[in-house]
Amino acid sequence: MTTIDIALDSERASMRQLPDVLTFIESPPGMAPLTTFRLAAIDEFGYLFTLRSAQADGVRLFAVSPSVYFPAYGPAVSREVRDALGMADEVDPTLLAIVNPGEDRATTVNLLAPIVVDPTTGNAAQVVLDGHEWPLRAPLVAA
Repeated sequence: MTTIDIALDSERASMRQLPDVLTFIESPPGMAPLTTFRLAAIDEFGYLFTLRSAQADGVRLFAVSPSVYFPAYGPAVSREVRDALGMADEVDPTLLAIVNPGEDRATTVNLLAPIVVDPTTGNAAQVVLDGHEWPLRAPLVAA
């Protein structure tokens, strides 16, 4: 299994490795029936990534490690999500956030619905958080 280095902060003091293949337990919204995506780094820092469908050519999403750009970001992952991913109690989930590139508007990040990844298995789920603390379209600024 190949792994990808993910920065968990802008100084890269905390890093984590994720499998390069993520298997969603349910298709991400708007992506049905796709569930398998290849994770690849765009930069050498572990900040920006692509998720390319392993099932449909040409389907690509951009993602970031949200805590790099939004240091206060740290939503709790529910027991229900952890159980659905088959995540062991001692495993800390890794979060990714989908980037919405802007051509004539600002590039934004979806902090309301992060991708939760079990770093040991690559099992993933995009979950909508409860409440209104995190925006659907947070402006992306340089780390």
